[in-house]
Amino acid sequence: MLSRMRCTVATAALLAGAVTLVPAGPAQAAGSVVKVTGSQGNWQLTVNGSPYLVKGVTWGPSPADAARLLPDVKSLGANTIRTWGTDGSSAQLFDAAAANNIKVVAGFWLQPGGGPGSGGCTNYVTDTTYKNNMLTEFTKWVQTYRDNPAVLMWNVGNESVLGLQNCYGGAELENQRNAYTTFVNDVAKAIHRIDANHPVTSTDAWVGAWTYYKRNSPDLDLYAVNSYKEVCGVKQAWEQGGYTKPYIITETGPAGEWEVPNDANGVPLEPGDQAKADGYTNAWNCVTGHRGVALGATVFHYGTEYDFGGHWFNLTPAGERRKMYYAVKRAYGGGTAGDNLPPTVSVPSVPDPGAVPAGKEVTIQAPATDPEGDQLAYEVLWGSKYVDGDNGLISVPSTNLGNGTLKVTAPAKTGAWKLYVKVKDGRGNVGVEQRSVKVVPPPVSGTNVALNRPTTASTYQNDGYGGCPCGPQLATDGNDTTRWASTWSDAQWLQVDLGSVKQLKHAQLVWETAYGKAYTIQVSDDGQNWRTAYATSTGDGGIDDFDVSASGRYVRLALTQRGTGYGYSLFHFGVYA
Repeated sequence: MLSRMRCTVATAALLAGAVTLVPAGPAQAAGSVVKVTGSQGNWQLTVNGSPYLVKGVTWGPSPADAARLLPDVKSLGANTIRTWGTDGSSAQLFDAAAANNIKVVAGFWLQPGGGPGSGGCTNYVTDTTYKNNMLTEFTKWVQTYRDNPAVLMWNVGNESVLGLQNCYGGAELENQRNAYTTFVNDVAKAIHRIDANHPVTSTDAWVGAWTYYKRNSPDLDLYAVNSYKEVCGVKQAWEQGGYTKPYIITETGPAGEWEVPNDANGVPLEPGDQAKADGYTNAWNCVTGHRGVALGATVFHYGTEYDFGGHWFNLTPAGERRKMYYAVKRAYGGGTAGDNLPPTVSVPSVPDPGAVPAGKEVTIQAPATDPEGDQLAYEVLWGSKYVDGDNGLISVPSTNLGNGTLKVTAPAKTGAWKLYVKVKDGRGNVGVEQRSVKVVPPPVSGTNVALNRPTTASTYQNDGYGGCPCGPQLATDGNDTTRWASTWSDAQWLQVDLGSVKQLKHAQLVWETAYGKAYTIQVSDDGQNWRTAYATSTGDGGIDDFDVSASGRYVRLALTQRGTGYGYSLFHFGVYA
């Protein structure tokens, strides 16, 4: 799952031995009094005695932006926001929420939060120092904020029962999950001793985690789960699990990256704008369909980030409203009279999405319409998450030829890129559609005489790191996903034997991230005496594509300066006759 913001951990005195519960303090009622009331299958949440259905969003912006943005959250019909961390900065957020009559599911972060691949690995069986520090930290902020009228409930941890599988296995994983949920119960008891007026819950990413809470966390007032594509199955899971407490959904929305099939380029098939909007509608219908048990939801995500994850889930990326925003507004009963709605954009098409030449001009077709006929402006962005792991999006110049036809330059680096077309209506709304394209080396006329010829190198990585061994022959095997990788020093070489003297006219180098800044192409008839055919000291990675005029049986790439702190990493060494 997506990584979430972490709470700030203050310095706390180390407490020895078992987890120490904080002494009881006087529970005051200056803030709201929130209760879980009712009985099996007929529960409700009440605030100051009145029924309260959580209609919320997860909160991404800085607390400093809360006063400015929370009125917009309120206009959605939302009454709640959810956070993942509570610390000294939360006062600004809580006060702004209270001013807008919005409640907060106030989170506390525990390792390894965020589900698969996230967080650190705490040993919940033996690490009493960590547990005591967290207990001290959390109860400190409960004591600080318990009387703030914005507080709805406390939420201890996020997706750690699932995330522990990245730290442990077998019987030890079970021990850790039991110890973690036992610690969550210790925190719940400590919070209740300080604050009798707000419920305590704990979130995970997997309904199966509730089995551990049922066994080890009896002091939780309700359960919580993050569920996207499978949210409509939570009701059945609750019924089959024999649970005796209600729940809230703390993250939901359209299917996530981890829940969709891959496309032809091996990239997760992201839903389009309308499918995402329908995902929120469907999720809310399933939450409200479990009457008396599901006490509401905070959908993911009210944020302004416009990176990979922000594009997938944010209702307001870069502060602009999408179809998903208006779907949530309709679900929550926000006022829709007079709303100006976002454009509808077609999924971008390119002539050959499986072979877009790197660094060359590409034509995109992405017609768009607007419900109100507003004048539309286009923007094109590239995302390299599936190339180099970078979640950022790069806005690039484009030429608008009319009728949704755009021309842009393809990325210089090969691999599976995400292409985004963003269309704004000038009224604060945006439509976004995307697709993957496979960027490949530009075609070269002539014959690659280095293909599958004997290839040697000064060094190569053979340690298993980064998918290695990465031998020299992998640079001339014609496969653009395999690579030669040298050891980490400047002076290196890669050499191919063409079998006989060939008249050469072109060379093409396709670099991975670690590239050569300074190098020469040398030729030889005997493998001993070398002539320079090409030289550069300004290489910048990506693809180096250049003409040569030389002849020889042996061709050597003589590298003298690295472009990164790593070695050299080359997908393709092509020599053309």
